Amino acid sequence: MHSIFFRARPARLSSGLSFIVALGCVGAWSPLLADQAERPELTVYTYESFVAEWGPGPGVEQAFEARCGCDVRFVALGGGVDILQRLRLEGASTEADVVLGLDMNLIHDARELDLLAPHQVDTAALTLPIDWQDDTFLPYDWGRFAFVYDRQALPEPPTSFEELLAAPEDLKVIISDPRTSVPGLGLLLWIKHVYGDRADEAWERLSPHILTVASGWSQAYFSLFMNGEAPLVLSYSTSPAYHMAVEDTDRYQAAEFSEGHYLQVETAAAVAGSDELDLARDFLAFILTPDFQRHIPLGNVMYPAIDLGDDLPPVFDRLIEPDSFTFTPEEVGEHRRDWIREWLNASSR
Repeated sequence: MHSIFFRARPARLSSGLSFIVALGCVGAWSPLLADQAERPELTVYTYESFVAEWGPGPGVEQAFEARCGCDVRFVALGGGVDILQRLRLEGASTEADVVLGLDMNLIHDARELDLLAPHQVDTAALTLPIDWQDDTFLPYDWGRFAFVYDRQALPEPPTSFEELLAAPEDLKVIISDPRTSVPGLGLLLWIKHVYGDRADEAWERLSPHILTVASGWSQAYFSLFMNGEAPLVLSYSTSPAYHMAVEDTDRYQAAEFSEGHYLQVETAAAVAGSDELDLARDFLAFILTPDFQRHIPLGNVMYPAIDLGDDLPPVFDRLIEPDSFTFTPEEVGEHRRDWIREWLNASSR
């Protein structure tokens, strides 16, 4: 097909009139340009689901910009592992002022990059299930890893790892890769904590039940589980809260395992070399206020890091509350690569 485009010729202006029009335009735009020039920009590296339209990012951005007189620029990466890798690659030249999304299982490696600054935030308001003493990484939410099941496809889910491992092979589960996914790493640590030196045996027994190993949580949960590919998916004990509160259904629930569940704490930190370090610390202080935290329960579908009182959605009272445990960040940093190799070897047998 042959196309022809016509462009109208602009009317000519006299040089004097052109100058007057141009001067008028500059005058009209000057206050706006000056205002934009005076507004500092805060660049926050985070993960995709945080900045999604249904995530906490849009509300957090609006609330903080109203306080700071600044522009918040979120850079969305795949997940916490991707944030760590981006920091490692960029080093001191990173554009980030704040990194938001490094969970406690990644902070040892992040600390060793020597790129982050003390947060200088009063943490007295924190209400975590563990004592938190860290002057660099500031928690903003927490949760427990769990297998979420579809009640229509699986009316009676396993109630322990042993039940899952001993189940008929046609019971399939979707997990995430511990090398690329924070929940995937959480499952690796969960199994290691429960089975210790027998973790490789547990992986061998679990392997026939694994439908697929997704690269990340979003692919596992939304692309596969929610499309009915398997009745079980690795996620969080808080995931049913979204379905109950937003979709008004209790079809999707978390299976409570008698061995206990692995705990996750997500954190934020300021970049030491930032040109906006004071603003970055202001943002970290803002994290522990209700104006930030109220976006967490149904935006990030996790527990808030402070007590929200009546602002916590009532559906959180209907979630399982299992025993939980964790390795220290130092233990994870020391053994993570060995435990990943253990998983790879056991899964290939």
